Amino acid sequence: MSYQRILFLVNPISGGKSKRNFQSLVLQNFDLKRFDFEIVYTEFAGHATEILDRRKDIDEIVVAVGGDGTVNEIAGFLNGGSKPMSIIPLGSGNGLARHLGFSLQAKKAIQQLGQAKEIAIDSCTLNEHYFLSIAGIGFDSLIAKEFSQSTRRGFIGYAYVAVREFFKYKEQSYKLNIGGKVLHRKAALITFANSNQFGYNTKISPESSLTDGLVDVCILRKPKLYQVPCLLWKIWRNKAHKSSLLEIIRAKEIKLENNKFGYANVDGESLPAGEKINVRLHEKSLKIWIPIYGYGKEKRF
Repeated sequence: MSYQRILFLVNPISGGKSKRNFQSLVLQNFDLKRFDFEIVYTEFAGHATEILDRRKDIDEIVVAVGGDGTVNEIAGFLNGGSKPMSIIPLGSGNGLARHLGFSLQAKKAIQQLGQAKEIAIDSCTLNEHYFLSIAGIGFDSLIAKEFSQSTRRGFIGYAYVAVREFFKYKEQSYKLNIGGKVLHRKAALITFANSNQFGYNTKISPESSLTDGLVDVCILRKPKLYQVPCLLWKIWRNKAHKSSLLEIIRAKEIKLENNKFGYANVDGESLPAGEKINVRLHEKSLKIWIPIYGYGKEKRF
């Protein structure tokens, strides 16, 4: 491998984790004989985009150091271009990083970057919003919105909000056009999965692939209270697709009507989306460096 330049773009507040010792970790665990590097800290939402726009003519690999929101912003800028990216997962859910096999320990993830390979992965848009991993409407978009306003962070905070909202949430009726076929469904949530999970190893679509040219449309009915333990067990055991409550249909483009909540969960961020949803897949539009050896045994791409 030829000498490479690396830009680490660090979100200092993602996941509630301190990044003060990040430079020391790089110096101790990065192959400085093969790579030159620079570390830049973002200061506000959208700052990563501004930084990258100023550096668009520099030949470098951009490493997102943060959570799914940081990854989404950087990937959205680089999508369709020649400049590759990678990830050091220091957020909360870290859904895409888990799917791709990155270690959640910064030291090991930095070491993995020195033994990485480049692939091209699919990306998606939901209306005007870009996403790499997961987008959805219904219950998960409500949870994303409530979680963003909560003072409790991490998995415990996310679980607290989900349990609190579960009992009062009612299924909605949706009209979908999936690959030209019109369907009517009642659902607690409808997730558009490019990767396999929301984060925290919560795998809604265990067989999703980032390179198959298809979005997995996951239509989940609201479980009865007695069905919840079995559903959660299947989700955390990579068997959600075997639940009778979940229907998965694959397509390149999906149109949906009756999103009455008006929001969507887009890579963990709650964003306004309107009542009508249009999801499109963009094949192999993003170059990304991934670990040759992931820390998990599941299929990654």
